[in-house]
Amino acid sequence: MKLTIKNLTKTYKNGVKAIDDLNLEIGAGMFGLLGPNGAGKSSLMRTIATLQSPDSGSITFGDIDVLEDKMALRKILGYLPQSFGVYPKMSAEDLLDYFASLKGISSKADREKLVKEVLEITNLYDVRKKYVAGYSGGMKQRFGIAQLLLNNPKLIIVDEPTAGLDPAERHRFLNVLREVGTNCTVIFSTHIVEDVKELCNEMAILNGGRILKHTTPKEATEEIKGQIWTKIIERDELEKMEASFNVLSSNYNQDNTLNIRVHSMDKPADDFSQATPQLDDVYFIALRIEEPVLEA
Repeated sequence: MKLTIKNLTKTYKNGVKAIDDLNLEIGAGMFGLLGPNGAGKSSLMRTIATLQSPDSGSITFGDIDVLEDKMALRKILGYLPQSFGVYPKMSAEDLLDYFASLKGISSKADREKLVKEVLEITNLYDVRKKYVAGYSGGMKQRFGIAQLLLNNPKLIIVDEPTAGLDPAERHRFLNVLREVGTNCTVIFSTHIVEDVKELCNEMAILNGGRILKHTTPKEATEEIKGQIWTKIIERDELEKMEASFNVLSSNYNQDNTLNIRVHSMDKPADDFSQATPQLDDVYFIALRIEEPVLEA
């Protein structure tokens, strides 16, 4: 099933245009929506998830008109927002059983089977008796995946799920998401380039409520082959370099020098070396070229 978004627009009462005439097609598999904080990612996710209405435009998923028949989408939707609350004194097992009954699974035996299944998928079965409120950040996020799997969703939306997770928790969470994303459409919204690189077979870069680039991670880096250059500089040279070249990023070395990455069709100067393109470079180039700003 394909998600098709056409001419979608949303302006809030304070005048901020969060979604600006956006067009996008998303097929099966893992789709990364990459953009900085304030780019409009959460507004788009909430609109697709039928939690808010756009000013204009259309959204279809397969043969479902999402804006006209919200309940039809909600039946096959799994949504994990940036943050979600849980009942403080309920175990994961009991809470999932409760959610399953809310989703219309009346048979206790069916609920038990389903709850066991989603706990195993999310690697939470061993801690099923613990209160969810006492879970670590990564465990809570995996519990979020467990609850959204209860209705066997065809469309899964996860909004900034790895923000704040430590490296080990992030790795476990991404592995769970990779496993559940094989049989449906998963939209993964993030500002972390590495997440998209590790997980997604297709991606879009969003800023100012508009799609700046729609591609695949592999194609995106191939596109700028031979255009990325590096040089080691002293810290106090950075301002001069930024004035002279299209500096995409700078990273500290152990000796307190800086390694800068520059985008240029030709060698910027004799003392630059060619570098292997990275997805971060693609991201920074896209933001630099357009640099749209949310309207005040």
